[in-house]
Parts: sequence; structure tokens; C-alpha cells
Amino acid sequence: MTPFTPATLDSTSFNCPLCGAFANQEWLFVTGQNKPRSKTGQSTILKHINGVEVVECFHCKKFTIWVNNKMVYPSSGTAPHANPDMPVDIKIDYDEARSILELSPRGAAALLRLAIQKLCKHLGESGENINSDIANLVKKGLPEKLQKALDFVRVVGNNAVHPGQIDLIDDTVTAGKLFVFINIICDILITQPKNIDDSYELTIPENLKEAIAKRDGRS
Repeated sequence: MTPFTPATLDSTSFNCPLCGAFANQEWLFVTGQNKPRSKTGQSTILKHINGVEVVECFHCKKFTIWVNNKMVYPSSGTAPHANPDMPVDIKIDYDEARSILELSPRGAAALLRLAIQKLCKHLGESGENINSDIANLVKKGLPEKLQKALDFVRVVGNNAVHPGQIDLIDDTVTAGKLFVFINIICDILITQPKNIDDSYELTIPENLKEAIAKRDGRS
């Protein structure tokens, strides 16, 4: 999975919250200019707007807006974009969580726990007990350390928060980790197998596929 570098204050390169690309970023102070209210006009006055900065992405040429050292636009803040192979119904929850991250990190975390539950079901688990579902996914190839990481953010384990519930201790950092963890699960258990299958189908001649199938007892 491609590394993700979240936007941080005064950083000159990170993954753009708008286009998703890792690119150089230029920080700019905001200056306001008075607007004449009649045709006669008035002298131009420029004022520096304290606490407001915009950051231009060198890749998409769009701007993020920061007020008092906090990103206010887009509202997705530092959340990464969804894995393109993420199932549509899960991506809906993921994108809704992105849209409210800065406004309600606890709400975003609740949606993400629900998304993890639905993702487990999509991957063949019951979707009823995240603790056992994740344990089973580890047997299917998910790194065991990810299970520990999910336990750390109260997704699995004895102190897990039920999917969809609000946890009073959730914050932007916790929600941010959940975004990353969902993408890791999708990458390992959906994207990587898909890429292997696609490469196999595109590069292996049919006669060799038949020979391989016979070797493996599949024909």
C-alpha cells in the first residue's frame, strides 16, 4: 500500500486532502482588500488577516484553508482517501466519516467502526463479533500486529466500542488511525489478491494455465 503522509502544520509536503496526491505544498498568508461600495471608489487598503493561511497543492493547484493552525477546509482534514477497491456500501460510510472528521471526530470514529464491521462481513466473516472476525482475518493473511493496533483504538478486545456507538474518548487522532487501518485491510485482503489475479490472467498463456490447473489437481 502506498504510504500516506497526513497534512500537518507548516509541512511543505504531504498527501493533499483534496486530490490525494503526495506533493509539495506552499503556505500563503491571507491578505484582505476593502471592497468599494460606490462607483466613486475609495483608496485601496490591504490588511493581513491574522490566523488565516491557505496552502496550495503543487499537484492539483487547489487550496486548503487553515484558521488558527487548524485545517477548516476541506472538512475531511487529514483523512486519507478510500482505497479504490473498497466495496461501495462501505465506501459510503468511509466518505461520510471523512466529511465530518474535523467537525465530529467521535462521529467519524463511530462510522468507521461500523465500516470495519461491514468490511469483515464482506470478507466472509459473520459481521456480528469484530473480535472473532478480525482474528479469523488474521488467519487469512491480515498481519497480527494490525489486530493489536485495532485493539489499541478500541475496535477489538474486551473494551471495544460497539460499532455505531459514540465513544467519549475518541478524538481526531483515533479516527485518523481507523481510516488508515480500514485501507490496510482493503489493501491486503482485496487489492493485493486482485492484482495477483489480474497479473496471472494477463500474462499466463491459456495452455500454461491448463497445465498449472492439472498440476494443482483442479482439472
